[in-house]
Amino acid sequence: MSPTSPANPGCPTRRLTTAQALVAFLARQYTERDGRRQRLISATWGIFGHGNVAGIGQALVEAGGGRSGDGRNGGAGSGGAAHRMPYLQGRNEQAMVHAAVGYARQSGRLSAHAVTTSIGPGATNLVTGAALATINRLPVLLLPGDTFATRPADPVLQQLEVEYAGDVSVNDCLRPVSRYFDRITRPEALIPAALQAMRVLADPAGTGAVTLALPQDVQAEAYDWPEEFFAERDWHLRRPAPDTHELEAAVRAVRSARRPLIVAGGGIRHSAAEETLAAFTAATRIPVASTQAGKGALRHDHPADVGGIGHTGTATADELARTADLVIGIGTRFSDFTTASGTLFANPAVRFLHLNITGFDAHKLAALPLVADARAGLEALTAALAGRGYRVDPAYETEYTGAKEAWEERVEASFATPDPTARPTQTQVLGLLDALATEDDILINAAGSLPGDLHKLWRTRSRDQYHVEYGYSCMGYEIPAAIGVLLADGARTGPDRPRRPVWALVGDGTYLMNPTEIVTAVQENLPLKLLILQNHGYASIGGLSESVGAEGFGTAYRHRDADGGFTGPPLPVDLAANAASLGLRVLRATTVDDLRTALAEARDAGGPTCVYVETETPDTVSGPPPAQAWWDVPVAETASRPAAVKAREEYDRQVAARRRHL
Repeated sequence: MSPTSPANPGCPTRRLTTAQALVAFLARQYTERDGRRQRLISATWGIFGHGNVAGIGQALVEAGGGRSGDGRNGGAGSGGAAHRMPYLQGRNEQAMVHAAVGYARQSGRLSAHAVTTSIGPGATNLVTGAALATINRLPVLLLPGDTFATRPADPVLQQLEVEYAGDVSVNDCLRPVSRYFDRITRPEALIPAALQAMRVLADPAGTGAVTLALPQDVQAEAYDWPEEFFAERDWHLRRPAPDTHELEAAVRAVRSARRPLIVAGGGIRHSAAEETLAAFTAATRIPVASTQAGKGALRHDHPADVGGIGHTGTATADELARTADLVIGIGTRFSDFTTASGTLFANPAVRFLHLNITGFDAHKLAALPLVADARAGLEALTAALAGRGYRVDPAYETEYTGAKEAWEERVEASFATPDPTARPTQTQVLGLLDALATEDDILINAAGSLPGDLHKLWRTRSRDQYHVEYGYSCMGYEIPAAIGVLLADGARTGPDRPRRPVWALVGDGTYLMNPTEIVTAVQENLPLKLLILQNHGYASIGGLSESVGAEGFGTAYRHRDADGGFTGPPLPVDLAANAASLGLRVLRATTVDDLRTALAEARDAGGPTCVYVETETPDTVSGPPPAQAWWDVPVAETASRPAAVKAREEYDRQVAARRRHL
């Protein structure tokens, strides 16, 4: 006869360690939305140390760890192949979180990964990835090891001693960057904590990083767990509809607008509301500009798509923003890049309507709030307007479609390659990739000068092609995120659906930050396409430095000169050789023609492949269009150097145009 739970008399129990119980529980959690059901936690990334190897590590062995299991029945508590917990081996803790975030985004936030680490540096290395996940509202479950709950000997290896608080560990660094945090100091405390963790991970309004800190002794401690804890559980992702009062106010605002503009954010993608947005624009003809997270909400060739908005936006979108009388935000946080630091929406009569699943975001810029799921809210707004005959003036539609055509000519000029034997500029690299890509290709980027060029110039062909992480703009995100995307895409491949080409675009500065997961791509034989653009420094910050009077200081990768500066010859760093040493097949390109051939070969490759190219510094003709809107980076108020004095004069001129929308 099975023992029963003291908490639930009559309920059978199973004796497992805390770590074994957690892994078994996670393997039985599912999400459901619109009739689609899938595992909530589909795999666990891990790097093992003394803080988790005997706990979570051993539990993953029990649960049939490995991508496809090891042929056994799954071990204690696994319930067979359906409830195995696949294990993915990482090389850097921050990178494991990035890979998990890439997976979650590509999975539509319906499925996520867990990440387990040892105590000490393994745990603190999670902080950057956790911040990225939470800022971008993407789910990831963090399982860092923690110091002994029983405190048999203080301090243990890697323990932080805090004189004023005995219950603080380095894991507390994760509190401000987690949407939910708990420390499991007793086995039975796992039950409510695990349920709360799943609730947050599956919450479309409140998801992000979730941390369950696991003291290493508690991980290995056994307990009689109620069998009910291991029952399959579905977490429904709700689609809240708008309040009728808010909907009526929104309808009145739209009907009174003469120059409305939609700002599409990442919430459209998270809600899978792209087709609903297209239907709304077909009915109203309101133009759609996009944030970095929202790019792809409409295809680039949709008549209403006017491109990126804000500091890295198109001239078309930014000019419309300056004259708009109603700005309709959908699923956006209205960051400073989007608002040009409060200077973009210049019409004295401008008002804001914000459709967002969170009230916090919906009220920004003193907006009329429409708190709802993006798809549900757009459906309701479309239906409410349908019988009232609203459509923008044809002259306004002609204006923005004409401006869109003019911008496309600027894109073509930036992509043009008049000399096929020359070294390509960065925008020419993007142009060659643009000519090759279809709607199947996925581009991943996060930091440097590439996000600005991509936001202005890239022609997005599908809802998930454009994967630029710009909420945290974290250098080093691209390679591990591409692995996460490949894993998510691979879960849906088959004989009739081969893997999609996934490109990680990085500059040399980003590559040097975090190339470690190349080894993981090689280990898993994932067909990563890594494109390295070598420009010998931090190009984005170098340009910003020049514009704010810092004269490019500390941004070039060069030898020191006689005066101790960094103006000597470029460093003899061979990133192509480095990538090859980590297991990638590397294709070197020196000219436009070389690059065209290398990109095509990489796109067709079945294994992990790198294309390496040194880029030419563009001139004012061949380079990308300059920023079409301002971004506030404060400039020194007093300075003796002419560059800073001039930059401050320009700063004072720009900041005078800022306004608070009240």
